[in-house]
Amino acid sequence: MADFNAILEKTKAFSKKPPTEVYLEFYGLYKQIHEGDITIEKPADAEGAAKYDAWLSRKGVSVDDAKAAYIALYEKYNPIYG
Repeated sequence: MADFNAILEKTKAFSKKPPTEVYLEFYGLYKQIHEGDITIEKPADAEGAAKYDAWLSRKGVSVDDAKAAYIALYEKYNPIYG
């Protein structure tokens, strides 16, 4: 498996900004990797709620599986936004 930390830095350096839907895919995985299952209440604002939903959608995913999914997502979108 590719080094997650290297992929994380490459994702941050995309030359084109991905649309919100793509960003939220990365966000949900990132939060699951670094904080585990979500334990906060859903925010009332639209942006916070979207981030909450993205993270909640990864509930129960192990750190290793989330890292593998993040890397696969990077490989999918790098040709478009890299």
